[in-house]
Amino acid sequence: MTSTLRLTADPGTPLVSLEREVAAPRELVFRAYTEPELLVQWLGPRRLTMRVDEFDVRHGGAWRYVSIDADGTEYGFRGVFHGTPTPDQITQTFEFEGAPGHVSLDTLVLEDLGGRTLIRATSVHQSVEARDAMIASGMEGGVAESFEQLDELVARLGA
Repeated sequence: MTSTLRLTADPGTPLVSLEREVAAPRELVFRAYTEPELLVQWLGPRRLTMRVDEFDVRHGGAWRYVSIDADGTEYGFRGVFHGTPTPDQITQTFEFEGAPGHVSLDTLVLEDLGGRTLIRATSVHQSVEARDAMIASGMEGGVAESFEQLDELVARLGA
């Protein structure tokens, strides 16, 4: 069963929010977000592969991953976890290394729906222009494709 991605970016605000249900228990979805060996299997567009260089899932822990296209071009992303990540909330910064200094504060909440999980994510950007640039970069398509791959991963893991 495919769930619909609901992405909202109201005019005049530097905020993007999204909701998406996944047919898997909350603990498994949390693992998919916090275990590098699972994360690389679903996050990002299918045309890219991912390498995790650092992923220290704790308060103050840094993370960095690189998406790689077919010709070997690398796109780095990095951030820091704020607070101790739990299924109730993961808060982190997010920065595309190709646009240094444009940092968003991202919050993820996983709501238990009894064998299914509602993912709620919010990204607060430094300006409306920065938010709009992120959306214009193809964010919605990349997020939708990532969630399709998350569905496939949790199905393989027996959710």
